[in-house]
Amino acid sequence: MRKKLIACLLTIVFVFNLTGCSKFNLPYSTKLKRFDASFLELFDTVTTITGYAKDKEEFTNYAQMIYDNLKEYHELYDIYNDYDGINNVKTINDNAGKKPVKVDQRIIDLLKFSKEAYKLTNGQMNVAFGAVLSVWHDYRTRGVDDPGNAKLPPMDLLKEKAKHTDIDKVIINEKDSTVYLKDPEMSLDVGAVGKGFATEKVADIAYKNGFKSGSISVGGNVRTLDPKADTGEAWSIGIQNPDLESKDKYLYILNLKNMSLVTSGVYERYYTVDGKQYHHIIDPDTLMPAKGYLSVSIVTKDSGMADALAKVINMPFEEGLKLIESIPDTEAVWVFENGDIKYSSNFESYIKKSYVVK
Repeated sequence: MRKKLIACLLTIVFVFNLTGCSKFNLPYSTKLKRFDASFLELFDTVTTITGYAKDKEEFTNYAQMIYDNLKEYHELYDIYNDYDGINNVKTINDNAGKKPVKVDQRIIDLLKFSKEAYKLTNGQMNVAFGAVLSVWHDYRTRGVDDPGNAKLPPMDLLKEKAKHTDIDKVIINEKDSTVYLKDPEMSLDVGAVGKGFATEKVADIAYKNGFKSGSISVGGNVRTLDPKADTGEAWSIGIQNPDLESKDKYLYILNLKNMSLVTSGVYERYYTVDGKQYHHIIDPDTLMPAKGYLSVSIVTKDSGMADALAKVINMPFEEGLKLIESIPDTEAVWVFENGDIKYSSNFESYIKKSYVVK
């Protein structure tokens, strides 16, 4: 059954190693070949796995392991769907103000991480912001489905929902493995961090089980592992150009090994009202789509932290830069609405190729 499943889900392409690499002092490098796989449905995005294995069967097993684990995280962190035998984030939301919900430790770990990220980002990354985000989601969905009648959410409604976003009312009881939302009107939305958190955990599982030289991208949340086995080089990972009409797809190609790259941008998920585009990144202070940047990209080791730090897209540049500079081995790139680009002090050390005209 597993063989049949992976055959249906994955398209495997392999490239034989044609280059001897003993000079890189990687004892396994001359024995491994490169493979790629992808699947679509988890976290509502495309997952791509690239890496090295001794043969197609071994890589298929790695890809299946990554898929299986990522699927579990997807179901646990889902806020829209129920699954048989699983208490997930939707279950917690459904029981807001009613009772604590016994949950998997992986939900508790995510929420504990999210509370720390809330403090780190001065409240910009708030998983308790679901009441506001659900309003925007509903209006955006209707606007996409029926553009002629697209509308903005009333500010009075947004302000009312914003009263129910206090993260301190998310009560975690680790002893009993329960989560309880004290406010019956609040809801969790882990979309800003769940995908990155899951990517990091799944990458760690894969690494510990033998998938050493590889890269995992979950909808653009990229986690690289050890360098390429056939060359000993770092992985080449691109930062997308937010100007989708530009001839250059990327702003930069970075050299990354055992690092993550996450980009938060305003150019993909949006809808149009009266000729103006409104994207999906909502500023918790204004309750409106964030202004100032087209995108912010974060480079750091942990993919969950990269996801959380991408919320500096809601901060003034100097404030965001100060935060990024305070965190070791972490860099960021800001693309402003006027096209200007600024980055943190050590970002240039990761650049392999730049398409930015200075």
